[in-house]
Amino acid sequence: MTHVIGFLDEAKAYGLLAAAGLRVPRHGFLEAGPLPFAPGEPIVLKGIADQLWHKSDQGAVHFGIFDAEALKAEAAAMRQRVAEHPWIGGLVCEKVAFKRLAGLPTEALVSLKRDPDAGWLVVCGIGGLQADAWAALAPPLIWPIALTTPEQALDDLRAHWLGRTWLGHQRGTEALTDETRLLAFLQGLWRAVEGLEKEGVTLLELNPVVLDGEGLPTALDGVGTVEATAATTGAAPDPAWYQALLNPRSLVIAGVSSREGTVGRIILENVRKSGLPEGSLRLIKPGAHEFLGLPCLATVADLAADPTDQLILSLPAPQTLEAVEQLCRQGGGATVVYLVAGGLGDGADTDGLGKRLVACLDEHRRAGKWTPAIIGPNGLGLFSPDLALNTLFIPEVKLPLAARPGHVALASQSGAFLITRLSRRPELGLRAAVAIGNQMDLRCSDFLRGFASDPAVKVVGVYLEGFAPGDLKATAEAAKDLRASGRRVLVYKGGRSQEGMAAASSHTGALAGDHALQAAVLRRAGVMLAERMEAFDAALAWLGAYPEGRPASIAIMTNAGFESVASADLLNGPFRGAKLTEAETAALAATLEAEGLTGLVSLRLPLDLTPMANEAAYLATARLLLATEAEAVVVGLVPLTVRLDTQHPDAIQAFASALADLTRASGKWVGVAVEGGHLYDTYRQGLRAAGLPVFLTMEEALEGLRLIASEM
Repeated sequence: MTHVIGFLDEAKAYGLLAAAGLRVPRHGFLEAGPLPFAPGEPIVLKGIADQLWHKSDQGAVHFGIFDAEALKAEAAAMRQRVAEHPWIGGLVCEKVAFKRLAGLPTEALVSLKRDPDAGWLVVCGIGGLQADAWAALAPPLIWPIALTTPEQALDDLRAHWLGRTWLGHQRGTEALTDETRLLAFLQGLWRAVEGLEKEGVTLLELNPVVLDGEGLPTALDGVGTVEATAATTGAAPDPAWYQALLNPRSLVIAGVSSREGTVGRIILENVRKSGLPEGSLRLIKPGAHEFLGLPCLATVADLAADPTDQLILSLPAPQTLEAVEQLCRQGGGATVVYLVAGGLGDGADTDGLGKRLVACLDEHRRAGKWTPAIIGPNGLGLFSPDLALNTLFIPEVKLPLAARPGHVALASQSGAFLITRLSRRPELGLRAAVAIGNQMDLRCSDFLRGFASDPAVKVVGVYLEGFAPGDLKATAEAAKDLRASGRRVLVYKGGRSQEGMAAASSHTGALAGDHALQAAVLRRAGVMLAERMEAFDAALAWLGAYPEGRPASIAIMTNAGFESVASADLLNGPFRGAKLTEAETAALAATLEAEGLTGLVSLRLPLDLTPMANEAAYLATARLLLATEAEAVVVGLVPLTVRLDTQHPDAIQAFASALADLTRASGKWVGVAVEGGHLYDTYRQGLRAAGLPVFLTMEEALEGLRLIASEM
């Protein structure tokens, strides 16, 4: 890839904006002949020179009246003041009278930017001399062009400080423009991007953008960059990799030791418990025909004549690289290759092994040659319940996994994040759980596209520390496709602070990037972006039980006053507390009377049944609440009351099954918060076994619902 970067001056910027139908000041170069100004008309003279970004700072802006000869003299003086910049010309511009409000910012800063990872973006915020200070109070809006329409952008602008000011929605102000003009301006920006792309422009910064006397947004200044790019990209990996990973008909492991407890040995022990076809598992073991009862190949070269669906390389980094290079040279051997080792492209790679690996894959793909699909390096393994296939190098005693095929797919850049989720949520019905490692070949977007091709996948959960170069936009587009087909995408993005970015880089070689940009792009694609791991886990638990729907009306039922009060405080924003009609309130009173709770319970939501409520009271009340407007019911069970049987398995199962039956019959969401210590883990497990999402606190349950309710 080659780059030649140039400067986009103000005159060219005006031309591109005008071609898109946007309002720009009348203008013309002094050197170009007759200009569209009357003698004595107020004007602004600007000295235009190559790479001159801040004209005012260098004395290259002059306010005056139109007098051609006087302006030529002023332009000559400007040229001397900016002598280090190649001169382009003296640009005479109309002095635009624009609207202001005392004490409030009315100028905008708008950037059109081609980001290498996210594609074209429009960034819009408060401009003018105090733009940086205002950005801290009112962060700019970020609109990825490929994922946002001008109409959606207008919705965002209405709610922003700038939009509220322009439209007269701030207290005690009048409108400076209207939504029709703002929408036309936004539509013009979207059109302008097409022209910028054709001209090789990578950045156009407009500061300030003001509202003229008619309320039309007008760019008073514009500069940017032009980048000539010549690039070639290789072919995408063979899509057959997805089935070869999840449902291989044959599997080969390299790097199995005779010593128990080593990485390769643990992988083998886990794989041998899977449902792979008889005779489909082989090892690569130089000098051995058989090892641990399995047939052996001498080297990767033997796979050329007898290929496998999946090859797991549990080898040191140098040998891993040699094996991949050998596969590429021989033109076959494995559809997908899983790289366990680190030391390739991360903080431990001091010899450039990762660069050699990427170069090898790129060279073969550009030439149209066969190339394996590579997962990793630094990959912990995967779990595919269809075959009970476990390639994780975590022993069963530490992570017992039950094959519960379901609709959730998990992809995690961190293997530790993946296995802790599997350990904490063993009840999840999974289609796949895979540690994707450093994304040197198969990237996050590839996994999302793989999941999109799989009708069994309804919910995708992703943990990322950084995007591979150029993969942010591809990931967002893949997520948007998943959402368009009715699937859900939940993401936790680590590496948001400077310290987090440094840690991600040293751990996985990830480029964490700018979190605000990444968040804007992902959310616009319809991703649920969790700001806390607890929110990710809670939302995953809800979606694992209920992949469809987005409850906005929540009913709370508990037996503790503190849960009732705390829940009421949390029912705001994207969801609200459900309300009871008069008839439903009367029915509740009758239900409480039948359960012997009259006089103990207030007839309102959130509902505090008090510690006197037993299982029958909970079930009767749940039946009533599930018939109201509530789209989800969160049941709080403080289990220390003697009225609830939390010890006898039969009683726990009967209650859990009855509550689950009510849930299924209603078609609504029901979750349970059991606020108690480890003594009640068996109680929680009984509720989970019935298919109910279970949480440690009411706050956790509601945080997950809040994240789901905020999905775009």
